[in-house]
Amino acid sequence: MADGEKRLRVCLAASGGGHVRQLLDLEPLWKRHDSFFVTEESALGRSIAQTQETYFVPHVALGQARLGKPFKMLASAFASLRISFNILRKARPDVILTTGAGSMAFLVLLGRLLGARIVLIDSFARFENPSAFAKLIGPFAHLRIAQAAKLAENWKGALVFDPFRTIDEPRPEKDALLFGTVGATLAFPRLVDLVTTAHRDGIVKDKIILQVGNGAIVEHEGIEWAETYPFDDIQAMLSRSDYVVCHGGTGSLITALRAGCRVIAVPRRYELGEHYDNHQAEITENFQKRGLIEIADTPEEFAAAIEKLRAREPTRATTDYTALMAYLDGWMAQRS
Repeated sequence: MADGEKRLRVCLAASGGGHVRQLLDLEPLWKRHDSFFVTEESALGRSIAQTQETYFVPHVALGQARLGKPFKMLASAFASLRISFNILRKARPDVILTTGAGSMAFLVLLGRLLGARIVLIDSFARFENPSAFAKLIGPFAHLRIAQAAKLAENWKGALVFDPFRTIDEPRPEKDALLFGTVGATLAFPRLVDLVTTAHRDGIVKDKIILQVGNGAIVEHEGIEWAETYPFDDIQAMLSRSDYVVCHGGTGSLITALRAGCRVIAVPRRYELGEHYDNHQAEITENFQKRGLIEIADTPEEFAAAIEKLRAREPTRATTDYTALMAYLDGWMAQRS
């Protein structure tokens, strides 16, 4: 930061999982300013709170009503509105940098009313059309960033910065370990069942560790499991794991690919009541087309995926936000 340049008060706003992981990738940018996080309480959120000023808001999504829980959605919305206002009144951000999603809506809208500049980066999970959050909040944002060229074409006024990169380096040494993760907090019985069935049938002979989500249990001998693990422990397990089985969230996929794992994705399906929409199917299909992962919805597909991955060297991939950070650094400098 140049001498005399003002440090902005920057709010880093994102729901759990891949949304907030994308903000962590922008650390060289936000470390230059007086920054704080607003996110949902999860293993990752609690990990961030150990080293950064952090506030938590309730999970809110329109999909809660679509899945038959409208009153829960309304209760969470009212709580989020109140908590978001109190956070803004205390923290007073100059800029709100957000990757979505629903739980951030009130914070961003109230922040705009209170004079904050809004930077909206639509999720890396979106390749062609903007997310519902981007459609809702986009008109109130001062700067809109798409992470795919096709998305920018379909999101008026958006700039495009595609961060996807392959890593041309051999993967690290791996243990005979399969790590399965359902994501931040929500249970995902179908994914767990696919892994335990493969273990029972002898398709997976490696050691298995499962993160199963709040309230879930594993009644199967020979598998180590927990509802959740600290974020640092998950990173350590990924560095050791030959295979990773995960839901279709971009954060889980990119983290596993960066670690050089063989990845099987089990996308949460709206029609099965597992998510608010089918965006995870869109994500996993795009990753599969690039030859990065395999997808499995049934035991037969899971067994086939194991065989396909076993027969080839995995491709490592990551997200590189250097160009985006350089642009945002200049944009913020004009406002300091």
